[in-house]
Amino acid sequence: MSEPTRESMEYDVVIVGAGPAGLSAAIRLKQIDADLNVVVLEKGSEVGAHILSGAVLDPVGLNRLIPDWKKRGAPITVPVREDKFYVLGEGGGIRLPNKLMPGLMNNHGNYIVSMGNVCRWMAQQAEDLGVEIFPGMSCSQIVYGEKGEVAGVVAGEFGKNPDGTPGDAYEPGMELRGKYVLLAEGVRGSLTKEVLAKYDLQKDSCPQKFGLGMKEIWEIDPEKHREGTVMHTMGWPLGSNAGGGSFIYHLENNQVYVGFVVHLNYENPHLYPYMEFQRFKHHPMVAELLKGGKRIAYGARAISEGGWQSMPKAVAPGVAVLGCGVGLVNVPRIKGNHNAMLSGIEAAEAAAAAIKAGRASDELTAYDDFLRKDGPIARDLKPVRNVKPLWSKYGLVGGVVLGGMDMWTNSLLGLSVFGTMKHGKSDAAATGKAKDHAPIDYPKPDGVLSFDRLTNVSYSMTNHEEHQPPHLQLKDSSIPISVNLPEYAEPAQRYCPAGVYEVVGEGAEARFVVNFQNCVHCKTCDIKDPSQNIHWTVPQGGDGPNYPNM
Repeated sequence: MSEPTRESMEYDVVIVGAGPAGLSAAIRLKQIDADLNVVVLEKGSEVGAHILSGAVLDPVGLNRLIPDWKKRGAPITVPVREDKFYVLGEGGGIRLPNKLMPGLMNNHGNYIVSMGNVCRWMAQQAEDLGVEIFPGMSCSQIVYGEKGEVAGVVAGEFGKNPDGTPGDAYEPGMELRGKYVLLAEGVRGSLTKEVLAKYDLQKDSCPQKFGLGMKEIWEIDPEKHREGTVMHTMGWPLGSNAGGGSFIYHLENNQVYVGFVVHLNYENPHLYPYMEFQRFKHHPMVAELLKGGKRIAYGARAISEGGWQSMPKAVAPGVAVLGCGVGLVNVPRIKGNHNAMLSGIEAAEAAAAAIKAGRASDELTAYDDFLRKDGPIARDLKPVRNVKPLWSKYGLVGGVVLGGMDMWTNSLLGLSVFGTMKHGKSDAAATGKAKDHAPIDYPKPDGVLSFDRLTNVSYSMTNHEEHQPPHLQLKDSSIPISVNLPEYAEPAQRYCPAGVYEVVGEGAEARFVVNFQNCVHCKTCDIKDPSQNIHWTVPQGGDGPNYPNM
């Protein structure tokens, strides 16, 4: 099918994604030069609709971007007052003394926030500076220039039939072209994935590693609420089945964020990350906290966990990749928003300097240099670079002990006895064969503390217009039944935290069903499918979850 004719608009800088990285870039560009034409394109129905994060925010990035953010009324009002670390067993837990934790694990000076609300506030700051922000505009493809450079994106394509042909109300969208395009799509964005592959930007880095983060917001008994308390756990229920852990953050209004992260390099294809999360809430310590409360929201997203070793080259002709697209999460701290903001600021400064010098569509090497040289992001990520591979190699106990030792030596001496460890295979390739692993018996959700997936998905307020091409694309529709089912017990039925994938029927009657309407845009399927047969791309603009204050 030939490409439709599209109108085009010219900008100095086109930014894809209204998260902390993209909005920081937009704000900084206009701070540097108010005459720059800057546009931000956001696939969610509004800014913040697709933002999900823990989140304990280190304000270092915001302090640099908007030093007077408190006076401007930023929704950042709950300082961390207490840190707690536990290793759990099924019936109890051991609290780790804070003195044993490296200084970088201290949350003093950080804030418990809704990053969705922070992004909404940042969007207002950007618009006040003259940034154009268009929510509900999915960017479905990249526009390339004559020399193979990234020249822009296509946004706002609506009205395709389920088979991909134009429907009666088809709108071809527009080409938004810029001297530079900044991709701030978050983890595993479809355009970012294309750019990384086209320009071979990962050739000198380890495979990116990921975790699946799931989160609920609860309103709890005021007697149990401790505003400003931050708690992290590891151990039960995952045990030796997978790496990961939990977080419980007490914010204002008697609310707590209850979250659970499962590292996606687990081997047992029978593992069911969502049910591990639900089981976690029945731990006596957690159950007592939530007793009498009610869950009011749910969501999930993938987390980049590869860290320093997995950072790809972040620039190619005409384009730069920001934030989680590069993988700037500090895994032991469970923090990446501050580095996302810093990456946006630095990409903006590099782009503004290039435009001022009369350049366009080349590589913003100053930005990539900033990520790798001795700046705040390098100082944050390099000391913890071995925590993830040590955990993967030596398990919970060995990984925690050795990782803690490594963080201490890095903090005190600026060196690691392990050097820089490499990550192994991709998370998809780490998946073992079903015959080599025992199935796991999960208790049925009780509807009080634990819930089935589809009920919880309704609390994400997810919606997709059903008369459109599925945005979850199978490269080969036969693979799920012919390969994944006999070899891996088709793990898509379990790793998806939204119940998108089903195997219906048995034997010769078995078929693979994709309920794309349920998708919360976490990207886990694109990451974990052992055959790498699922390609996640954007649905039409405005579709997906509608998180109120995640």
